Amino acid sequence: QVQLVESGGGSVQAGGSLRLSCAASRATSNTYCMGWFRQAPGREREAVALIDHQGRTRTADYLQDRFTISQNNAKNTLYLQMNSLKTEDTAIYYCAARWWVGSCLDFSQQYNYWGQGTQVTVST
Repeated sequence: QVQLVESGGGSVQAGGSLRLSCAASRATSNTYCMGWFRQAPGREREAVALIDHQGRTRTADYLQDRFTISQNNAKNTLYLQMNSLKTEDTAIYYCAARWWVGSCLDFSQQYNYWGQGTQVTVST
């Protein structure tokens, strides 16, 4: 089991940047697949970006020119760099983990462990 704690959310003006962090309670490399998800008001939760144990990433097509997922295995920390933020990026952002089975870059897989979420609000 792993506990996840997100940080780094906040309020920012459109065009600005934020970097989210997710601290895991244990090492995740070679055990868990990791990813970022978000849920906007009135909408379903959606996948933002995934990363595998070799650092390969997959980002939602409509976000890949602005969002970047990365990890620091030595610190058991996952990151999401968000640039050129838009008002439609306003959402609660969640870090998630699942047992490593199959590809870590599969958006269809279900995740087992979730952080409490961090709010990102983008205003004009």
